[in-house]
Amino acid sequence: MAVSPKPASTVVLMDESSRIYLTKRPATMRFMGGFHVFPGGAVEKHDAFVAKDTVNSDETQLSISLSHYIAAARELFEEVGILLGYKRDGSLVQLPEGKVEKYRKGLLEGEIPFNTVLEQENLYFDPQCLRYFGQIITPEESPIRFDTRFFLAKLPEGQIPEPDQNEIDEAVWIKPEEALAAFQNKEIKLAPPTILTLQAIIDFQESGILKMSVSKDDLMRLIHLIKNL
Repeated sequence: MAVSPKPASTVVLMDESSRIYLTKRPATMRFMGGFHVFPGGAVEKHDAFVAKDTVNSDETQLSISLSHYIAAARELFEEVGILLGYKRDGSLVQLPEGKVEKYRKGLLEGEIPFNTVLEQENLYFDPQCLRYFGQIITPEESPIRFDTRFFLAKLPEGQIPEPDQNEIDEAVWIKPEEALAAFQNKEIKLAPPTILTLQAIIDFQESGILKMSVSKDDLMRLIHLIKNL
Protein backbone atom coordinates (compact mmCIF):
# COMPACT_ATOMS: atom_id res chain seq x y z
CA MET A 1 0.00 0.00 0.00
CA ALA A 2 1.32 3.43 -0.96
CA VAL A 3 2.27 5.85 1.78
CA SER A 4 -0.03 8.87 2.04
CA PRO A 5 1.77 12.06 0.95
CA LYS A 6 2.34 14.70 3.62
CA PRO A 7 1.27 18.27 2.76
CA ALA A 8 4.36 20.45 2.27
CA SER A 9 5.45 23.85 0.99
CA THR A 10 8.55 24.99 -0.90
CA VAL A 11 9.73 28.57 -1.45
CA VAL A 12 11.80 29.87 -4.34
CA LEU A 13 13.46 32.99 -2.94
CA MET A 14 14.51 35.47 -5.64
CA ASP A 15 16.61 38.62 -5.40
CA GLU A 16 16.58 41.81 -7.52
CA SER A 17 19.08 40.24 -9.94
CA SER A 18 16.68 37.35 -10.65
CA ARG A 19 18.95 34.92 -8.83
CA ILE A 20 17.39 32.14 -6.79
CA TYR A 21 18.56 30.88 -3.41
CA LEU A 22 19.58 27.21 -3.25
CA THR A 23 20.62 25.44 -0.05
CA LYS A 24 22.61 22.23 0.28
CA ARG A 25 21.33 19.65 2.73
CA PRO A 26 23.94 17.87 4.91
CA ALA A 27 25.05 14.55 3.42
CA THR A 28 24.15 12.88 6.74
CA MET A 29 20.44 13.65 6.33
CA ARG A 30 18.23 10.62 5.75
CA PHE A 31 16.13 12.36 3.11
CA MET A 32 17.81 14.17 0.20
CA GLY A 33 21.19 14.30 1.92
CA GLY A 34 23.78 16.19 -0.17
CA PHE A 35 21.18 17.67 -2.54
CA HIS A 36 20.69 21.33 -3.33
CA VAL A 37 17.09 22.31 -2.59
CA PHE A 38 14.85 25.29 -2.00
CA PRO A 39 13.75 26.17 1.55
CA GLY A 40 10.66 24.26 2.58
CA GLY A 41 9.17 21.43 4.57
CA ALA A 42 6.03 19.74 5.82
CA VAL A 43 2.90 21.64 6.83
CA GLU A 44 2.56 21.41 10.61
CA LYS A 45 -0.73 21.22 12.54
CA HIS A 46 -0.27 24.67 14.06
CA ASP A 47 0.11 26.19 10.57
CA ALA A 48 -3.67 25.87 10.25
CA PHE A 49 -4.37 27.99 13.34
CA VAL A 50 -3.49 31.63 12.82
CA ALA A 51 -5.19 34.61 14.43
CA LYS A 52 -7.15 36.67 11.90
CA ASP A 53 -5.51 39.90 13.01
CA THR A 54 -2.07 38.55 12.09
CA VAL A 55 -2.97 37.65 8.50
CA ASN A 56 -3.83 40.38 6.00
CA SER A 57 -5.90 38.32 3.60
CA ASP A 58 -9.28 36.94 2.74
CA GLU A 59 -8.73 33.19 2.70
CA THR A 60 -11.44 32.76 0.07
CA GLN A 61 -9.23 34.67 -2.37
CA LEU A 62 -6.25 32.34 -2.00
CA SER A 63 -5.47 29.66 -4.58
CA ILE A 64 -5.00 26.96 -1.93
CA SER A 65 -5.27 26.46 1.83
CA LEU A 66 -3.82 29.24 4.00
CA SER A 67 -1.87 26.61 5.97
CA HIS A 68 0.40 26.06 2.95
CA TYR A 69 1.20 29.77 2.83
CA ILE A 70 1.91 29.84 6.58
CA ALA A 71 4.12 26.75 6.30
CA ALA A 72 6.05 28.37 3.44
CA ALA A 73 6.66 31.55 5.44
CA ARG A 74 7.58 29.59 8.58
CA GLU A 75 10.03 27.31 6.79
CA LEU A 76 11.68 30.25 5.06
CA PHE A 77 12.20 31.95 8.42
CA GLU A 78 13.32 28.76 10.18
CA GLU A 79 15.82 27.69 7.56
CA VAL A 80 17.32 30.93 6.27
CA GLY A 81 16.04 33.68 8.59
CA ILE A 82 13.94 35.56 6.02
CA LEU A 83 10.79 36.92 7.66
CA LEU A 84 7.83 37.68 5.41
CA GLY A 85 6.14 40.00 7.88
CA TYR A 86 5.01 43.60 7.90
CA LYS A 87 4.50 46.26 10.53
CA ARG A 88 0.99 47.56 11.11
CA ASP A 89 1.76 50.65 9.05
CA GLY A 90 2.65 48.45 6.09
CA SER A 91 6.42 48.95 6.29
CA LEU A 92 8.85 46.05 6.08
CA VAL A 93 10.09 44.49 9.30
CA GLN A 94 13.70 44.13 10.40
CA LEU A 95 14.04 42.37 13.75
CA PRO A 96 17.23 42.58 15.84
CA GLU A 97 19.55 39.63 15.32
CA GLY A 98 19.00 38.38 18.86
CA LYS A 99 15.25 38.18 18.39
CA VAL A 100 15.61 36.43 15.05
CA GLU A 101 17.81 33.75 16.63
CA LYS A 102 15.41 33.34 19.55
CA TYR A 103 12.34 32.91 17.36
CA ARG A 104 14.06 30.62 14.86
CA LYS A 105 15.24 28.37 17.68
CA GLY A 106 11.74 28.25 19.14
CA LEU A 107 10.23 27.35 15.78
CA LEU A 108 12.83 24.70 14.95
CA GLU A 109 12.38 23.03 18.32
CA GLY A 110 8.60 23.14 18.04
CA GLU A 111 8.21 25.36 21.11
CA ILE A 112 6.24 28.10 19.33
CA PRO A 113 4.10 28.42 16.18
CA PHE A 114 4.75 31.04 13.52
CA ASN A 115 1.71 32.93 14.74
CA THR A 116 3.50 33.63 18.05
CA VAL A 117 6.28 35.48 16.22
CA LEU A 118 3.71 37.67 14.51
CA GLU A 119 1.72 38.34 17.69
CA GLN A 120 4.69 39.13 19.92
CA GLU A 121 6.15 41.58 17.39
CA ASN A 122 2.76 43.06 16.46
CA LEU A 123 3.26 42.07 12.81
CA TYR A 124 1.01 40.70 10.13
CA PHE A 125 1.62 38.25 7.30
CA ASP A 126 0.30 38.94 3.82
CA PRO A 127 -0.02 35.70 1.79
CA GLN A 128 0.12 37.76 -1.40
CA CYS A 129 3.89 38.08 -0.92
CA LEU A 130 4.02 34.40 -1.84
CA ARG A 131 3.04 33.62 -5.43
CA TYR A 132 1.71 30.09 -5.69
CA PHE A 133 2.64 28.45 -8.99
CA GLY A 134 2.35 24.68 -8.83
CA GLN A 135 2.11 21.31 -7.13
CA ILE A 136 4.15 18.11 -7.23
CA ILE A 137 3.12 14.85 -5.55
CA THR A 138 5.82 12.24 -4.92
CA PRO A 139 5.03 9.02 -6.88
CA GLU A 140 3.40 6.11 -5.03
CA GLU A 141 6.56 4.04 -5.42
CA SER A 142 8.49 6.24 -2.98
CA PRO A 143 8.65 5.30 0.73
CA ILE A 144 8.68 9.01 1.66
CA ARG A 145 6.00 11.07 -0.05
CA PHE A 146 5.00 14.72 -0.10
CA ASP A 147 2.19 16.72 -1.68
CA THR A 148 4.18 19.90 -2.17
CA ARG A 149 2.93 23.34 -3.14
CA PHE A 150 5.47 25.74 -4.65
CA PHE A 151 5.74 29.49 -4.11
CA LEU A 152 7.87 32.36 -5.40
CA ALA A 153 8.92 35.11 -2.97
CA LYS A 154 10.96 38.25 -3.49
CA LEU A 155 13.80 38.86 -1.05
CA PRO A 156 12.52 41.56 1.35
CA GLU A 157 14.51 44.77 1.28
CA GLY A 158 17.13 44.93 4.01
CA GLN A 159 17.13 41.21 4.81
CA ILE A 160 19.99 38.78 4.14
CA PRO A 161 19.61 34.99 4.33
CA GLU A 162 21.38 33.31 7.24
CA PRO A 163 21.19 29.51 6.78
CA ASP A 164 20.53 27.29 9.80
CA GLN A 165 23.77 25.34 10.26
CA ASN A 166 21.97 22.21 11.47
CA GLU A 167 19.83 21.89 8.35
CA ILE A 168 22.06 23.49 5.72
CA ASP A 169 25.68 22.82 4.79
CA GLU A 170 26.00 25.73 2.40
CA ALA A 171 23.87 28.07 0.30
CA VAL A 172 24.24 30.03 -2.90
CA TRP A 173 22.57 32.76 -4.94
CA ILE A 174 22.54 31.52 -8.53
CA LYS A 175 20.74 32.08 -11.83
CA PRO A 176 18.24 29.25 -12.55
CA GLU A 177 19.94 28.35 -15.83
CA GLU A 178 23.33 28.26 -14.10
CA ALA A 179 21.96 25.87 -11.48
CA LEU A 180 20.71 23.51 -14.20
CA ALA A 181 24.08 23.73 -15.98
CA ALA A 182 25.88 22.88 -12.72
CA PHE A 183 23.64 19.85 -12.34
CA GLN A 184 24.26 18.71 -15.92
CA ASN A 185 28.00 19.08 -15.30
CA LYS A 186 27.60 16.97 -12.14
CA GLU A 187 28.79 19.82 -9.94
CA ILE A 188 25.67 19.70 -7.76
CA LYS A 189 22.91 17.20 -7.06
CA LEU A 190 19.31 18.15 -7.83
CA ALA A 191 16.15 16.13 -7.35
CA PRO A 192 13.46 16.03 -10.07
CA PRO A 193 11.11 18.50 -8.30
CA THR A 194 13.93 21.04 -8.03
CA ILE A 195 14.81 20.62 -11.71
CA LEU A 196 11.18 21.11 -12.74
CA THR A 197 10.91 24.16 -10.48
CA LEU A 198 14.05 25.73 -11.96
CA GLN A 199 12.67 25.20 -15.46
CA ALA A 200 9.37 26.78 -14.42
CA ILE A 201 11.23 29.85 -13.15
CA ILE A 202 13.24 30.10 -16.38
CA ASP A 203 9.99 29.90 -18.38
CA PHE A 204 8.52 32.62 -16.16
CA GLN A 205 11.47 34.91 -16.76
CA GLU A 206 11.11 34.41 -20.51
CA SER A 207 7.32 34.55 -20.86
CA GLY A 208 6.04 36.34 -17.75
CA ILE A 209 3.77 33.36 -16.99
CA LEU A 210 4.42 31.72 -13.65
CA LYS A 211 2.97 28.21 -13.70
CA MET A 212 4.18 24.65 -13.14
CA SER A 213 2.00 21.74 -14.23
CA VAL A 214 3.58 18.34 -13.55
CA SER A 215 1.97 14.95 -14.15
CA LYS A 216 3.14 11.68 -12.64
CA ASP A 217 4.39 10.63 -16.10
CA ASP A 218 6.46 13.83 -16.37
CA LEU A 219 8.01 13.13 -12.99
CA MET A 220 8.72 9.46 -13.69
CA ARG A 221 10.36 10.25 -17.05
CA LEU A 222 12.68 12.73 -15.36
CA ILE A 223 13.49 10.29 -12.55
CA HIS A 224 14.49 7.60 -15.08
CA LEU A 225 16.47 10.12 -17.13
CA ILE A 226 18.48 11.21 -14.08
CA LYS A 227 19.22 7.61 -13.13
CA ASN A 228 20.75 7.06 -16.58
CA LEU A 229 23.02 10.13 -16.43
